[in-house]
Amino acid sequence: MSALLLTPMGFFSLFAIFGIGAFGALMLRKFDTAANWWGNIFAILGSLLGIAFGIAALTSISTFSFAITTASFPIHFPFQILSFSVDKLSALFIIIISAISLLSSIYAIGYVKHFYRRYNIGTLGFFYNLFIAGMLLVVSSANALLFLLAWEAMSLTTYFLVAYERAEKKSVDAGLLYFSMMQAGTACIALLFMVFYHFAGSFEFSAMQTAAQHIPILWQTVIFILAIIGFGMKAGIVPLHIWLPAAHPAAPSHVSALMSGVMIKTGIYMLIRILIGFFPAQPIWWGLTITGIGAISAVLGVLYALTEHDLKRLLAYHSIENIGIILLGLGSALTFSALHLPALAALALTASLFHTINHATFKSLLFLGAGSVITQTHTGNIEEYGGLWKKMPQTALFFLIGSMAISALPPFNGFFSEWLTYQSLFAGIGTASFATILVSMVSAGALALTGGLALACFVKAFGITFLARPRSEHAEHAHESALSMRLGMALIAGATLVLGISSGYIVGILQTISKPFFAFAETVPTTLLTASPQTISIQDGLSSSVSGSTLAVALIGMIFLTALFTLYGIYRKQHVTIGRTWDCGSTATPRMEITATGFSRTIVTIFKTVLRPRMQTSAGTVTLSVADLSRVYIYQPTSSLSIVIATQVKKIQNGTINTYLMYTAVALLLGLLFSNLL
Repeated sequence: MSALLLTPMGFFSLFAIFGIGAFGALMLRKFDTAANWWGNIFAILGSLLGIAFGIAALTSISTFSFAITTASFPIHFPFQILSFSVDKLSALFIIIISAISLLSSIYAIGYVKHFYRRYNIGTLGFFYNLFIAGMLLVVSSANALLFLLAWEAMSLTTYFLVAYERAEKKSVDAGLLYFSMMQAGTACIALLFMVFYHFAGSFEFSAMQTAAQHIPILWQTVIFILAIIGFGMKAGIVPLHIWLPAAHPAAPSHVSALMSGVMIKTGIYMLIRILIGFFPAQPIWWGLTITGIGAISAVLGVLYALTEHDLKRLLAYHSIENIGIILLGLGSALTFSALHLPALAALALTASLFHTINHATFKSLLFLGAGSVITQTHTGNIEEYGGLWKKMPQTALFFLIGSMAISALPPFNGFFSEWLTYQSLFAGIGTASFATILVSMVSAGALALTGGLALACFVKAFGITFLARPRSEHAEHAHESALSMRLGMALIAGATLVLGISSGYIVGILQTISKPFFAFAETVPTTLLTASPQTISIQDGLSSSVSGSTLAVALIGMIFLTALFTLYGIYRKQHVTIGRTWDCGSTATPRMEITATGFSRTIVTIFKTVLRPRMQTSAGTVTLSVADLSRVYIYQPTSSLSIVIATQVKKIQNGTINTYLMYTAVALLLGLLFSNLL
């Protein structure tokens, strides 16, 4: 079976299925139900094949690669070879993309129905299938120009998905913001590849990897900065994140799940591919810089999430937080690699990859849960929810599981990857480099703070949404979502538990991906991190271990005993009557419930120096608003300055052809001068 899959025919069959799904849905655009089923069924089939292909490539001894010469094509290409390569890292991301796409597509069959007769379902299916295919092509390209085409296809299809609800101004604005930011990022990526081409003489990734070790330090620094901006823009790191809390809530929820769960990880994939894969000897400041960016992104992401009352914007800010956690592991890996500590570097990269998998699962689950709630209540404002546990019990359970996983509560998967990240940071504290010790200590503290704030945030998100009594008419009359939506959420919820219990097995697989990046020799001890299906163990002075299955059994036992004693205490020789909540002689009303603003007010006040909150009181209601500091102090001044400059530059448009020819000549001379300097 693997031999059949790992062929050019098997590879192109994967994209052919998504192509059939895309164009078939477009052809059926006048028939909502047919377009919905066609687009999502083929997305499911393509995702299943993607999972099988990824597993085959991951378990294969050699890298799957092939190239096609474009000289015989009837159309002209700007490059001679279309080259593809799928190693173990690519295979891992193909599995992640395909698995989340599979479950999101199952969910979408029921979810998309609320768009019937309002928007074109065929168009949604068209861009949705191409979006998934674009992500798969990004992580399997072995040529820079082909990669840029795939990257642009992914970005363009995402723009149309974000702006899909075109009648909503916020969706259109979010789409424009996203597309503008992505074009700026793509420009940096294109410049990065041009620098590589100057030294490698080829756009092939293999040639770039060979030439990277001979690139001067100055140009390595340029490559690093361009990579952080270009790929960090897609990943949503602070301060390049402002598109993310606007675009993710605007997109349909199954698309939001894919954007947050897997699309932003393509930026992480390329950072690993270039900074670790291309440069075996990195400067230590690369790792320390990425670790610092990760710590800042994690803390600010969770702080902004705490201030949000729009459910999907809250989840979007948590994506920034979790990208920060992933970068803590990646930065630690680069730092240890620079210090010639390959075992520690592999440990840190394993932690980063594991959290990449885990975030893909629990964040997609939470976005699907949010979509289920929003379709019933017709609002994203959690202040208007309440009491939905009784109305939507299965959705509430799935959202609770996602909340526990993202809060790093065992035995769910988020706990184990954060535990591994802690271990890598603690290992950094044990090194001889003062800078590494300082950054690791600060980052470990930031991760601890992030974990506590994340738990508080999801107590707010879950409690205000699902507990107490309904606070609006829509919440009062809500009912459970469609079967396919619940099935998609149930499967992802199960995955968060399975990944947690089998964390030892998963870590063992991830080690086989991490170790080759750091040129392990037989003389280098590789027993720092050992993993079995039951246990993850850290040796060499750290002396720590954790077992997913043991934690699961212990938790189930505690829950069973607690429930048993609670029920015994309640029902022993007592008559129980269930009624409405009574409060000091009167029946409690929804206005007596704690609000999201009230819940987060104390924490926002504690961090007021960073968040700069503004309090507004109207008709007895207190509202806290927080402006994103990046938008206020970076993007708004930059936008104003660009308008001023554009107004001044406009004056040179005098309509004289001779003047324009002079501009062209000057531009050509400057271009020739710059090329000679290179």
